[in-house]
Amino acid sequence: MLTTERHQFILSILKEQGTVKLQELVDQLQASESTIRRDLVQLEEMKLLKRVHGGASLLQRKGLEPTTMEKQYKARAEKQLIAKLAASFIEKNDCIYLDAGTTTAEMIPYLKDKNITVLTNGLMHIPKLIELEIKTVLVGGTIKFSTNAIIGSNAVQFLNEYRFDKCFLGMNGIHQELGFTTPDPEEALLKKMALRLSNETYVLADSSKLNEATFAKVADVSDAIILTDSNDEEAVAYLQKNPKVKVVTI
Repeated sequence: MLTTERHQFILSILKEQGTVKLQELVDQLQASESTIRRDLVQLEEMKLLKRVHGGASLLQRKGLEPTTMEKQYKARAEKQLIAKLAASFIEKNDCIYLDAGTTTAEMIPYLKDKNITVLTNGLMHIPKLIELEIKTVLVGGTIKFSTNAIIGSNAVQFLNEYRFDKCFLGMNGIHQELGFTTPDPEEALLKKMALRLSNETYVLADSSKLNEATFAKVADVSDAIILTDSNDEEAVAYLQKNPKVKVVTI
């Protein structure tokens, strides 16, 4: 099969599935692993896909954000481990900001008996926080239905009245040069404000978010500690080349 035909096949599989394993391509194309790896490198250089550990995935659209339901079960095991790691940084009597998102939601079971105060813009967090009787302040503002997050100018003004020991943010993209990004500019403003008002900030993101960039910048990657998994070792190593960037992996 010609190189262009293999490339077309790889892109068609990605368009259909979103991700593809290297071994799957080797089997279906009946080509060597080195040939397929070379194809993936070429397609990544053409900005047609993103190589990930063990295969490839489609690049994120800059302004497209999956709903909470779509994100809930993606990389669930990794999110739970990242959340457990994040919660280990919380000390008794801390006041924390807990960003809306499926990864930050996984932190809540680990917050019990820490005697902390949580301020959050995540509506999906509230039932769990109530169940565990964790002192909680809910940000006031406009509800974003697709992600159950509270956003908008009122939310930013509300947040400005508080200060935090630690801030835990979700993020859609983490890129060495382009920084922390999210598809929604209004959410970006709220995340930026929370980061500015906190003594320490942690960004929770599974490795599929590494080397990705979406529409609105939140901050530089050196402005927060990145908590992620090591499934994409190449992306993690690339971030760690910068001595100003702090990355902790599970």
